[in-house]
Amino acid sequence: MAAKIVCVVGPTACGKTTLGVLLAKKFSGEVVSADSMQIYRGMTVGTAAPTAAEMDGVPHHMIAVADPAEQWSAARYAREAIAVVDDILSRGKLPILVGGTGLWLDAVVRGRDFAPGAAGGQVRRQLQTRLEREGIAPLLEELRQVDPEAAARLHPADEKRILRALEVYAETGETISAHNARTAALPPRYDAVWIGLQFADRADMRALIDRRVDAMAAAGLLEEVRALVRSGVPRESTALQAIGYKELLDVGEDGQGLEAALEEVKLRSRQYAKRQLTWLRRNPDIHWITWGKERDFARALQVSTEILAAAGVC
Repeated sequence: MAAKIVCVVGPTACGKTTLGVLLAKKFSGEVVSADSMQIYRGMTVGTAAPTAAEMDGVPHHMIAVADPAEQWSAARYAREAIAVVDDILSRGKLPILVGGTGLWLDAVVRGRDFAPGAAGGQVRRQLQTRLEREGIAPLLEELRQVDPEAAARLHPADEKRILRALEVYAETGETISAHNARTAALPPRYDAVWIGLQFADRADMRALIDRRVDAMAAAGLLEEVRALVRSGVPRESTALQAIGYKELLDVGEDGQGLEAALEEVKLRSRQYAKRQLTWLRRNPDIHWITWGKERDFARALQVSTEILAAAGVC
Protein backbone atom coordinates (compact mmCIF):
# COMPACT_ATOMS: atom_id res chain seq x y z
CA MET A 1 0.00 0.00 0.00
CA ALA A 2 1.14 3.53 -0.74
CA ALA A 3 2.43 5.42 2.28
CA LYS A 4 0.25 8.23 3.58
CA ILE A 5 1.38 11.83 3.37
CA VAL A 6 -0.40 15.16 3.92
CA CYS A 7 -0.57 18.04 1.44
CA VAL A 8 -1.51 21.51 2.70
CA VAL A 9 -2.34 23.67 -0.30
CA GLY A 10 -3.95 26.96 -1.25
CA PRO A 11 -3.24 30.34 -2.82
CA THR A 12 -0.54 32.69 -1.66
CA ALA A 13 -0.98 34.27 1.80
CA CYS A 14 -3.71 31.87 2.91
CA GLY A 15 -1.82 30.48 5.93
CA LYS A 16 -0.34 27.22 4.62
CA THR A 17 2.92 27.65 6.51
CA THR A 18 1.21 28.09 9.87
CA LEU A 19 -1.17 25.17 9.45
CA GLY A 20 1.66 22.94 8.19
CA VAL A 21 3.68 23.64 11.33
CA LEU A 22 0.68 23.06 13.61
CA LEU A 23 -0.01 19.70 11.96
CA ALA A 24 3.65 18.71 12.10
CA LYS A 25 3.84 19.45 15.82
CA LYS A 26 0.65 17.51 16.53
CA PHE A 27 1.38 14.47 14.37
CA SER A 28 5.17 14.18 14.64
CA GLY A 29 5.69 15.42 11.11
CA GLU A 30 8.23 17.27 9.02
CA VAL A 31 7.44 19.89 6.41
CA VAL A 32 8.48 19.65 2.77
CA SER A 33 8.11 22.94 0.90
CA ALA A 34 6.39 22.72 -2.49
CA ASP A 35 7.03 26.30 -3.56
CA SER A 36 8.84 26.82 -6.84
CA MET A 37 10.66 29.92 -5.57
CA GLN A 38 11.43 28.99 -1.96
CA ILE A 39 13.97 26.49 -3.30
CA TYR A 40 16.34 29.38 -4.10
CA ARG A 41 18.88 30.73 -1.65
CA GLY A 42 18.84 34.43 -0.82
CA MET A 43 15.13 34.84 -1.58
CA THR A 44 13.64 34.69 1.89
CA VAL A 45 11.69 37.95 1.93
CA GLY A 46 10.06 37.88 -1.50
CA THR A 47 9.03 34.22 -1.33
CA ALA A 48 7.69 34.47 2.24
CA ALA A 49 9.92 31.53 3.19
CA PRO A 50 9.27 30.58 6.82
CA THR A 51 11.57 32.11 9.39
CA ALA A 52 13.11 30.10 12.23
CA ALA A 53 10.43 31.49 14.54
CA GLU A 54 7.66 30.43 12.16
CA MET A 55 9.16 26.94 11.80
CA ASP A 56 8.85 26.65 15.60
CA GLY A 57 11.35 23.80 15.82
CA VAL A 58 9.72 21.75 13.04
CA PRO A 59 12.21 20.46 10.42
CA HIS A 60 11.61 22.05 7.01
CA HIS A 61 12.99 20.67 3.74
CA MET A 62 13.40 21.89 0.13
CA ILE A 63 13.92 25.52 1.18
CA ALA A 64 17.03 27.43 0.00
CA VAL A 65 18.51 24.35 -1.67
CA ALA A 66 19.27 25.87 -5.09
CA ASP A 67 21.48 28.60 -6.46
CA PRO A 68 19.26 31.40 -7.83
CA ALA A 69 21.14 31.24 -11.14
CA GLU A 70 19.86 27.69 -11.64
CA GLN A 71 16.63 26.67 -13.35
CA TRP A 72 14.65 23.90 -11.67
CA SER A 73 11.95 21.92 -13.45
CA ALA A 74 9.07 20.01 -11.91
CA ALA A 75 10.96 16.83 -12.78
CA ARG A 76 14.06 17.87 -10.86
CA TYR A 77 12.03 19.05 -7.89
CA ALA A 78 10.11 15.76 -7.82
CA ARG A 79 13.31 13.70 -7.79
CA GLU A 80 14.77 15.69 -4.91
CA ALA A 81 11.54 15.95 -2.92
CA ILE A 82 10.65 12.26 -3.27
CA ALA A 83 14.02 11.34 -1.75
CA VAL A 84 13.26 13.67 1.17
CA VAL A 85 9.72 12.30 1.64
CA ASP A 86 10.97 8.71 1.59
CA ASP A 87 13.61 9.57 4.19
CA ILE A 88 10.99 11.15 6.47
CA LEU A 89 8.81 8.06 6.14
CA SER A 90 11.76 5.76 6.88
CA ARG A 91 12.21 7.54 10.21
CA GLY A 92 8.58 7.00 11.17
CA LYS A 93 7.62 10.64 10.70
CA LEU A 94 4.72 12.12 8.74
CA PRO A 95 5.68 14.08 5.60
CA ILE A 96 3.64 17.25 5.21
CA LEU A 97 3.96 18.90 1.82
CA VAL A 98 3.16 22.60 2.05
CA GLY A 99 2.88 24.90 -0.95
CA GLY A 100 0.93 26.34 -3.81
CA THR A 101 2.86 25.12 -6.86
CA GLY A 102 0.27 22.62 -8.06
CA LEU A 103 2.32 20.94 -10.78
CA TRP A 104 5.18 20.24 -8.39
CA LEU A 105 2.84 18.81 -5.75
CA ASP A 106 1.19 16.54 -8.29
CA ALA A 107 4.59 15.41 -9.56
CA VAL A 108 5.61 14.23 -6.09
CA VAL A 109 2.32 12.58 -5.14
CA ARG A 110 2.03 10.71 -8.42
CA GLY A 111 5.75 10.02 -8.59
CA ARG A 112 5.49 11.14 -12.20
CA ASP A 113 8.02 9.93 -14.71
CA PHE A 114 8.64 13.00 -16.84
CA ALA A 115 9.52 12.49 -20.47
CA PRO A 116 13.25 12.92 -21.24
CA GLY A 117 14.60 16.07 -22.81
CA ALA A 118 16.33 19.21 -21.71
CA ALA A 119 15.73 22.83 -22.62
CA GLY A 120 19.45 23.31 -23.18
CA GLY A 121 20.00 20.07 -25.10
CA GLN A 122 21.10 19.71 -28.70
CA VAL A 123 17.65 18.79 -30.02
CA ARG A 124 16.06 21.78 -28.31
CA ARG A 125 18.72 24.12 -29.66
CA GLN A 126 18.09 22.84 -33.18
CA LEU A 127 14.34 23.30 -32.78
CA GLN A 128 14.86 26.79 -31.38
CA THR A 129 16.98 27.70 -34.37
CA ARG A 130 14.29 26.43 -36.72
CA LEU A 131 11.66 28.40 -34.83
CA GLU A 132 13.64 31.60 -35.26
CA ARG A 133 14.21 30.89 -38.95
CA GLU A 134 10.88 29.38 -40.04
CA GLY A 135 8.33 30.44 -37.45
CA ILE A 136 6.03 28.14 -35.49
CA ALA A 137 3.68 27.04 -38.31
CA PRO A 138 5.98 24.41 -39.92
CA LEU A 139 6.90 23.03 -36.50
CA LEU A 140 3.27 22.72 -35.47
CA GLU A 141 2.50 20.94 -38.75
CA GLU A 142 5.40 18.57 -38.10
CA LEU A 143 3.99 17.84 -34.67
CA ARG A 144 0.57 17.23 -36.23
CA GLN A 145 2.08 14.47 -38.38
CA VAL A 146 3.63 12.56 -35.44
CA ASP A 147 1.36 13.52 -32.52
CA PRO A 148 -2.00 14.86 -33.73
CA GLU A 149 -3.41 14.75 -30.21
CA ALA A 150 -0.77 17.15 -28.88
CA ALA A 151 -1.01 19.37 -31.95
CA ALA A 152 -4.77 19.70 -31.49
CA ARG A 153 -4.40 20.46 -27.80
CA LEU A 154 -1.68 23.12 -28.09
CA HIS A 155 -2.34 26.69 -29.16
CA PRO A 156 -0.03 27.97 -31.93
CA ALA A 157 1.19 30.65 -29.52
CA ASP A 158 2.36 28.01 -27.03
CA GLU A 159 5.76 27.70 -28.67
CA LYS A 160 7.46 26.29 -25.58
CA ARG A 161 5.19 23.23 -25.36
CA ILE A 162 5.22 22.66 -29.12
CA LEU A 163 9.01 22.51 -29.05
CA ARG A 164 8.88 20.27 -25.99
CA ALA A 165 6.54 17.80 -27.72
CA LEU A 166 8.78 17.63 -30.80
CA GLU A 167 11.83 17.26 -28.59
CA VAL A 168 10.37 14.29 -26.70
CA TYR A 169 9.48 12.50 -29.92
CA ALA A 170 12.89 13.17 -31.47
CA GLU A 171 14.78 11.93 -28.42
CA THR A 172 12.63 8.94 -27.45
CA GLY A 173 10.54 7.88 -30.45
CA GLU A 174 7.46 8.10 -28.19
CA THR A 175 4.99 10.95 -28.44
CA ILE A 176 4.46 13.10 -25.40
CA SER A 177 0.74 12.21 -25.57
CA ALA A 178 1.54 8.50 -25.34
CA HIS A 179 4.01 9.10 -22.53
CA ASN A 180 1.51 11.15 -20.53
CA ALA A 181 -1.26 8.58 -21.03
CA ARG A 182 1.02 5.77 -19.90
CA THR A 183 2.23 7.53 -16.78
CA ALA A 184 -1.27 8.79 -15.88
CA ALA A 185 -2.46 5.18 -15.75
CA LEU A 186 0.08 4.29 -13.04
CA PRO A 187 -1.05 4.30 -9.39
CA PRO A 188 0.15 7.29 -7.33
CA ARG A 189 3.38 6.90 -5.39
CA TYR A 190 1.80 8.18 -2.17
CA ASP A 191 -1.65 8.10 -0.58
CA ALA A 192 -2.08 11.83 -0.09
CA VAL A 193 -4.60 13.52 2.17
CA TRP A 194 -5.21 16.97 0.72
CA ILE A 195 -6.18 19.95 2.89
CA GLY A 196 -6.88 23.24 1.13
CA LEU A 197 -7.18 26.74 2.54
CA GLN A 198 -9.21 29.48 0.88
CA PHE A 199 -11.17 32.63 1.73
CA ALA A 200 -14.94 32.80 1.46
CA ASP A 201 -14.63 36.34 0.12
CA ARG A 202 -11.94 36.96 -2.50
CA ALA A 203 -11.75 40.58 -1.32
CA ASP A 204 -10.36 39.40 2.03
CA MET A 205 -7.70 37.36 0.23
CA ARG A 206 -6.74 40.31 -1.94
CA ALA A 207 -6.48 42.60 1.09
CA LEU A 208 -4.25 40.11 2.89
CA ILE A 209 -2.00 39.80 -0.16
CA ASP A 210 -1.64 43.59 -0.31
CA ARG A 211 -0.70 43.74 3.38
CA ARG A 212 1.83 40.96 2.88
CA VAL A 213 3.53 42.87 0.04
CA ASP A 214 3.71 45.97 2.25
CA ALA A 215 5.31 43.83 4.98
CA MET A 216 7.82 42.42 2.47
CA ALA A 217 8.77 45.94 1.42
CA ALA A 218 9.29 46.92 5.06
CA ALA A 219 11.37 43.77 5.62
CA GLY A 220 13.83 44.70 2.88
CA LEU A 221 12.52 43.22 -0.37
CA LEU A 222 14.25 45.84 -2.53
CA GLU A 223 17.61 45.21 -0.88
CA GLU A 224 17.13 41.46 -1.35
CA VAL A 225 16.56 41.98 -5.08
CA ARG A 226 19.61 44.22 -5.36
CA ALA A 227 21.76 41.74 -3.43
CA LEU A 228 20.85 38.98 -5.90
CA VAL A 229 21.79 41.19 -8.85
CA ARG A 230 25.08 42.22 -7.20
CA SER A 231 25.92 38.55 -6.61
CA GLY A 232 25.81 37.94 -10.36
CA VAL A 233 22.39 36.33 -10.77
CA PRO A 234 21.32 37.06 -14.37
CA ARG A 235 18.32 39.37 -14.69
CA GLU A 236 16.70 36.84 -17.06
CA SER A 237 17.11 33.92 -14.62
CA THR A 238 14.02 32.06 -13.44
CA ALA A 239 14.57 33.32 -9.91
CA LEU A 240 14.55 37.00 -10.90
CA GLN A 241 11.46 36.51 -13.05
CA ALA A 242 9.50 35.62 -9.90
CA ILE A 243 6.72 37.90 -8.69
CA GLY A 244 8.22 40.44 -6.31
CA TYR A 245 11.62 40.36 -7.96
CA LYS A 246 11.07 41.14 -11.64
CA GLU A 247 8.97 44.21 -10.84
CA LEU A 248 11.70 45.72 -8.63
CA LEU A 249 14.67 45.21 -10.97
CA ASP A 250 14.42 48.68 -12.49
CA VAL A 251 13.76 50.68 -9.34
CA GLY A 252 16.27 53.54 -9.20
CA GLU A 253 19.07 53.77 -6.66
CA ASP A 254 17.18 56.64 -5.07
CA GLY A 255 14.03 54.53 -4.81
CA GLN A 256 12.45 56.18 -7.83
CA GLY A 257 9.63 53.96 -9.09
CA LEU A 258 9.41 51.81 -5.96
CA GLU A 259 5.80 52.68 -5.13
CA ALA A 260 4.60 51.83 -8.65
CA ALA A 261 6.64 48.62 -8.64
CA LEU A 262 5.08 47.48 -5.36
CA GLU A 263 1.60 48.15 -6.73
CA GLU A 264 2.52 45.93 -9.68
CA VAL A 265 3.71 43.21 -7.27
CA LYS A 266 0.35 43.37 -5.50
CA LEU A 267 -1.56 43.08 -8.78
CA ARG A 268 0.49 40.17 -10.05
CA SER A 269 0.29 38.41 -6.68
CA ARG A 270 -3.49 38.67 -6.72
CA GLN A 271 -3.59 37.33 -10.29
CA TYR A 272 -1.29 34.46 -9.31
CA ALA A 273 -3.50 33.54 -6.35
CA LYS A 274 -6.46 33.31 -8.72
CA ARG A 275 -4.50 30.97 -11.02
CA GLN A 276 -3.47 28.83 -8.05
CA LEU A 277 -7.09 28.38 -7.02
CA THR A 278 -8.09 27.49 -10.57
CA TRP A 279 -5.44 24.76 -10.68
CA LEU A 280 -6.18 23.36 -7.23
CA ARG A 281 -9.93 23.24 -7.73
CA ARG A 282 -9.40 20.65 -10.45
CA ASN A 283 -8.43 18.25 -7.68
CA PRO A 284 -11.59 16.63 -6.27
CA ASP A 285 -9.66 15.10 -3.35
CA ILE A 286 -8.95 18.41 -1.61
CA HIS A 287 -10.79 18.97 1.68
CA TRP A 288 -11.33 22.73 1.72
CA ILE A 289 -11.25 24.83 4.87
CA THR A 290 -12.77 28.23 4.20
CA TRP A 291 -11.72 31.31 6.12
CA GLY A 292 -14.06 34.11 7.07
CA LYS A 293 -12.73 37.64 7.62
CA GLU A 294 -9.92 36.28 9.76
CA ARG A 295 -7.91 33.07 9.65
CA ASP A 296 -8.91 30.82 12.57
CA PHE A 297 -6.00 28.39 12.91
CA ALA A 298 -7.39 26.68 16.02
CA ARG A 299 -10.48 25.73 14.06
CA ALA A 300 -8.40 24.77 11.01
CA LEU A 301 -6.28 22.45 13.16
CA GLN A 302 -9.39 20.84 14.63
CA VAL A 303 -11.01 20.31 11.21
CA SER A 304 -7.73 19.02 9.76
CA THR A 305 -7.38 16.58 12.64
CA GLU A 306 -10.83 15.20 11.92
CA ILE A 307 -9.96 14.86 8.21
CA LEU A 308 -6.71 13.02 8.97
CA ALA A 309 -8.43 10.75 11.49
CA ALA A 310 -11.08 9.80 8.92
CA ALA A 311 -8.31 9.05 6.42
CA GLY A 312 -6.50 6.79 8.86
CA VAL A 313 -3.46 9.03 9.26
CA CYS A 314 -3.80 9.29 13.04
